[in-house]
Amino acid sequence: MFVSQLDETQRATFEQFKEAIKDCQLVNPDDNYILKWLVARSFDIDQAEKMLRQSIEWRRANRIDGILDQWEPPEVLQKYYPVELCGVDKFGCPICIVPFGQADWRGILQSVSKRDYLRYICYLAEMGMTEIVNNSKLAQKPIIGSMFIIDMEGLSGKQMSYKPFRDIGLETVKLLEANYPEDLRKTIIINAPKLFTLVFAMVKPFLNPVTLEKISVLGFDRKEWSAALLKEMDANQLPVRYGGTMKESDPKWNHNYSFVEKKIGEEVPQSYYLAKVKPTPKDYMISLDVPKRKKIKFEHEITQVNSILRWEFMTEDCDIGFSVYYMEDDGKRVDLMNERMQSHLVMEEGQIVCTRTCTYVLEFDNSYSVLRSKTVWHHMVVDLPSSTPAVSFEEFNQ
Repeated sequence: MFVSQLDETQRATFEQFKEAIKDCQLVNPDDNYILKWLVARSFDIDQAEKMLRQSIEWRRANRIDGILDQWEPPEVLQKYYPVELCGVDKFGCPICIVPFGQADWRGILQSVSKRDYLRYICYLAEMGMTEIVNNSKLAQKPIIGSMFIIDMEGLSGKQMSYKPFRDIGLETVKLLEANYPEDLRKTIIINAPKLFTLVFAMVKPFLNPVTLEKISVLGFDRKEWSAALLKEMDANQLPVRYGGTMKESDPKWNHNYSFVEKKIGEEVPQSYYLAKVKPTPKDYMISLDVPKRKKIKFEHEITQVNSILRWEFMTEDCDIGFSVYYMEDDGKRVDLMNERMQSHLVMEEGQIVCTRTCTYVLEFDNSYSVLRSKTVWHHMVVDLPSSTPAVSFEEFNQ
């Protein structure tokens, strides 16, 4: 939806929303970008404002604004993650092709940490936003989303039954829904096996109804899905293998979507796999027992904006829930991170930028476990923005 399409009532709501968020520093100040947040929350001003402010905080804490220039994605993702860019649809939106079923998901997910994988998803989303802005300038008209073709051919039950594959898929959906609303013009999923409907049913509850309306799932009937694709784009914008006339040599077809040669459809060499060495506590770490059905939190009062909160931890036998959040003056909790960590398999390391002076909380969550407690080894440090030396939580609380 564009601002120019709003009726009188919607326009009034939009103006109220703009007034409510006028203090926000937006990554894109365009009215059509602002409208996305309102549409994503069905024109509920309070909910849209809450969503936008939380996303701005998330961007600051995770340094998303500079990700394209300041972060180099792991080579294995640049080579083997299945995404290509080709042409534009009939609305001028960039077309992204995702040969999802051809990817070696087990190999990919055994070669990178979950944090790097999700950061790469953000990296691609930011690239997509840049492409949308560029297309809008070239077309001299507003363009607010991308067209996705997701090809499930080759997707096996073995891939779909792989728990890390399912888990990371859900986290990806949640991340994109929370921080990149309405960046999708339309998605057409083709060659979807029957088993895929079960996986998709797991994802649906996390998708906004507005997003769900933009997704079509088609089977293996080539004539059916080719016709559906050609309704959305001209034949010269669609690769031959999907029913169009675009050849692989066409300069509009950016096979890479990165600066390395893509290896889509090939197995990830085991030389990329992360070493399967059980983590061991470092000398400076402190042990902590988190009882079953309990949570333990560490509070820290941040007194200087742009302080960096860093952590390292591992568990001895099983995973653990881990949250990072801050408390506003009115007592509201704002989550910056909330995940189940496989910290018995890999040392978890991370950091956030503290963008406000308030209480930040790091919390270990074992409330879901009814049978066993968890032993966590951890180290937490606050780096102040000045030349002041880093302060550990233990030192700070003495």
